[in-house]
Amino acid sequence: MLRRNIVFLLLMLLVATAFTGCIKKESNVIKIGVFEPITGANAAGGQLEVEGVKLANKLYPEVLGKKVELVIADNKSDKVEAATAAARLVEKEKVTAIIGSWGSSLSMAAGDIVRQGKVPTVGASCTNPLVTAGNDYYFRVCFIDPFQGTVMANYAYSKLGAKKAAIIQEVNNDYAVGLAQFFMFSFKQLTGDQNCILAVANYNTGDQDFSAQLTNIKAQNPDVIFAPGNFTESALIISQARKLGITCPIIGGDTWETQEFLDIGKEAVEGAVFSTFFATETPITEESAKFIEAYRAEYKKEPAAVAALGYDAYILILDAIKRAGTTDRVKLRDEIARTKNFPGAAGFITLDENGDAVKNAVIKVVKDGKFAYLDTIEPQ
Repeated sequence: MLRRNIVFLLLMLLVATAFTGCIKKESNVIKIGVFEPITGANAAGGQLEVEGVKLANKLYPEVLGKKVELVIADNKSDKVEAATAAARLVEKEKVTAIIGSWGSSLSMAAGDIVRQGKVPTVGASCTNPLVTAGNDYYFRVCFIDPFQGTVMANYAYSKLGAKKAAIIQEVNNDYAVGLAQFFMFSFKQLTGDQNCILAVANYNTGDQDFSAQLTNIKAQNPDVIFAPGNFTESALIISQARKLGITCPIIGGDTWETQEFLDIGKEAVEGAVFSTFFATETPITEESAKFIEAYRAEYKKEPAAVAALGYDAYILILDAIKRAGTTDRVKLRDEIARTKNFPGAAGFITLDENGDAVKNAVIKVVKDGKFAYLDTIEPQ
C-alpha cells in the first residue's frame, strides 16, 4: 500500500512538473499570427509579404525579453478560408496580434473575427478603405485606394496627356473595383468631362480570355486603359491587348509588382506603369537601408514593395508592444493606434484616426524586363 502511494505521488509530481514547464514555456513566447494567401490565385503576393515578416522576425526575434514566434495561417486566396484561418489564429492559437492579408477581400473577410476577438491586426498591403472602416482592431501600414486611384488618374492626365480612358476591372475583387471607382472619380474631376470614361469592362478572377472586353475597348479608342487587378490576369490582359493592336498605355496598381507579372506578360508588359509603396532606389529611413541589405542577403533577389510592408507590419507591432510594456491585446491596440512617425523600411508611418497610414506613393515602370523607379508622389 505504502509503495503504491509513493508511486502515485511520484507520478503526480511528474505531471505537475511537466505542466509547470509547459506554462513557463508558454509565458516566455509571444505569438504573432501571419494571415496570408500561401496558396491559390494570390499566392505570389502573400508569399512576398511572408518573406518580409520572416526577415523582420529573424532580425528582431525578441521583445520584452521574450521570444516572438510566428504562427503562419494560409487563407488560400479564398474569403471563406480567410475567415477560417483568422478564427484559428484568434481562438486556437491565442495570438497577441495578426499581420495580413495581401488582398483586401481576404482582409475584410477576417474583419469581424479580429474585432470580436479583440486581436489587433496590421495589414501590410490591403488598400481598400473598407478594411479598417468601423473596425478599431484593424490597422495598415500602406496608403489606401482613394489616394492610389488619384495618383494614377493624375499620372494619366498630367504625364500621358490622356483625356479619354477605359477601365477593365476584376469585378469580384473588392480591391480592383474600389480602385477603379477612385480612378474614375479623380479622372472625371481632372478632365472636367463626365463622359471621359469610354468603357468599363468586367472579368472574374481566373479568367484567361479577354478578347471580347478588349475588342470593345479598342473600338472606343481610349488614350489610356486603367486595369486594376491581380498580377496573373493583368499580365494576360496586356499581352492580349497588344496582340489585338491596342497601343495606348495600360496602367495599374500595386498588385502588379510580382515576378509572375513579368514572367507571364514578357515583352508585352514593357512600359507598363503602376503605383506601389516602396523603391530600393530611394531608401527613406535607416531601416530602409537595413531591410534592403538584409533582404538581398537572405533571398538573393531584389525586394518587392509588399515584402517591405510585411517587414514594417512586424516591427510596428513590436514597437507598440515595447511602448505598452505588455502583450495585453487591448492595451496593444491602443499603442498601435498612437503610432506616429515610426521609421519603417517603406518610410515613416503615422496612423490616422481610421488606422490608415499616411504615406507617399511610388510610381514604377517595367523597363528591360525589370521594375524601375519613376517618381514619388506625396499625399496632399
